[in-house]
Amino acid sequence: MAEGLNPVPAGKNVNPVPAGKKQHDHGTKPDQEATKPDQEAEPPARPGAGDRHSRIVQVGEALLLALVTVAAAWTGYAAARWGTVSRVEIAQASTLRGLATRHDLSALSIRNFDSASFNAWYIAFTLNNKQKEAIAERRFRPQFRVAFNAWMATDPAHNPHAPPGPTYMPEYKLADLATAKTLDDAANAKFQAGNQAGLVSDDYIRITVFLAAVLFLVGIGSTFKLHGIRYALITFGSLLLILSTVLILRQPGLPS
Repeated sequence: MAEGLNPVPAGKNVNPVPAGKKQHDHGTKPDQEATKPDQEAEPPARPGAGDRHSRIVQVGEALLLALVTVAAAWTGYAAARWGTVSRVEIAQASTLRGLATRHDLSALSIRNFDSASFNAWYIAFTLNNKQKEAIAERRFRPQFRVAFNAWMATDPAHNPHAPPGPTYMPEYKLADLATAKTLDDAANAKFQAGNQAGLVSDDYIRITVFLAAVLFLVGIGSTFKLHGIRYALITFGSLLLILSTVLILRQPGLPS
């Protein structure tokens, strides 16, 4: 008989199934016990301080982005409106200036005609030709005749202090000249209004640049993983937004 083998007593039957099952149980228990500590060493993950900071940063960036977007849209719209007003006012000023020039030229032409008519009368007067004086007087315009009669009332032939001619009298008035002056003043006012509207449009564009800088800061903030840097960018962007808001409140608002 070979050594190492326990002899089976005679008369006993050995069932191999319970023996194998027992051996299997003994073989699997150590493996189950070995894996149990590993399972207990991995508790479920809980949100920590990093997640809380991340949520705060995301909410801050979203809020700042929303406010800046609304403010930038407002300033861009206001700049466009004031730019349109500036162009319209300056165009109207140019139109009024052209009309003023037209009336001024008309007044100059009428003044030259009055001067030519008076010169014809004066030549006849110096020649003591009453017939030619009467012909020259019939050429006077009605408005010029009023000034001529007022000038003759000053006795210019014997009064050294008399005005040089009818055109120097207060009664001599040119409607086109007065109209030209009125149009010229209106053109100056329109030009000043257009220039001021252009300056307001430039101010709104400058504010829009500040708001665009805030959008840039919020945009690059999402590329950083450190919360401190993102907090700093949000703070600086908030300061720029406050400055922009103050500048917006100082502007005249939308044009009527």
